[in-house]
Amino acid sequence: MIRAFLLALAVLAAASPALAEAPVWVVRDRDSEVVLVGSVHLLPPDLPWKTAALDAVLARADDLWFELHEDSATEAETARVAQRLGTLAPDQSLFRLLPPADAEALLKAAKVHGLDPVALDRLQPWLAEVAVVVAAFRRAGASATYGVEAAVQAATPVSVARRAFETPQEQLSVAAETPLNEQIIALSETLNELEKDPDPAADLIRAWMAKDLRWIERKTMAPMRKVSPGLYARLVDARNARWVRTLDARLKGSGRTVVVVGVAHLIGRQGVPTRLRALGYSVSGP
Repeated sequence: MIRAFLLALAVLAAASPALAEAPVWVVRDRDSEVVLVGSVHLLPPDLPWKTAALDAVLARADDLWFELHEDSATEAETARVAQRLGTLAPDQSLFRLLPPADAEALLKAAKVHGLDPVALDRLQPWLAEVAVVVAAFRRAGASATYGVEAAVQAATPVSVARRAFETPQEQLSVAAETPLNEQIIALSETLNELEKDPDPAADLIRAWMAKDLRWIERKTMAPMRKVSPGLYARLVDARNARWVRTLDARLKGSGRTVVVVGVAHLIGRQGVPTRLRALGYSVSGP
């Protein structure tokens, strides 16, 4: 589940720093342009992904869109909403909710990635999954401080209007309203993946920098569709559809727009670029 939030990604060795850059799509009609930037929300410092070409696009943009507003107030609100929506009832225990094998795997992951088992025990499965995956990325030196959103925010002139597709409540409710059995299945799958590969950040970031979209689809999106199809529909497909309606309205106006969202939302048959192409817009990209 949470890989769709964190999508990062395959072969840093195969992509030299001179060629490495974020995957970008350009959508046009007669008097409008929307540049879609596929994001990885958590990255290590000093990764050479941002180009002069992207800086030029940001400099001439009229508006800049993120999934959520990139500011301290939204960050604080996200933390408050996550605590409210992601905490179990006082008489519940995550370790007791999980099958014994998953409870053991979660305890092991907590030790490996430096998480407090007592704190994890209070979380609903979806938020525990977020905590474990974020901890795994941070263990590899990746952080939202160095992620695509933070870099783009800093590189964009203050005169460019900032917009957001969602509020923290809207975004986190997608996960929080998932039936408990689906949350447990998704957490189990993530724990199984971390058991096989305790450092998932490296391959993900390498694939993203190489713009290996087929790898991203095969290794992150396809397993999620198979294991949690209902969650995938809510987390990816339904949000893509809502965002496309917003962008369609924007394109019916005029001007230059830059959109930065998780790369998972931009690939495949239900991705934002494909949906916009189906509406008749010119779309170019990787």
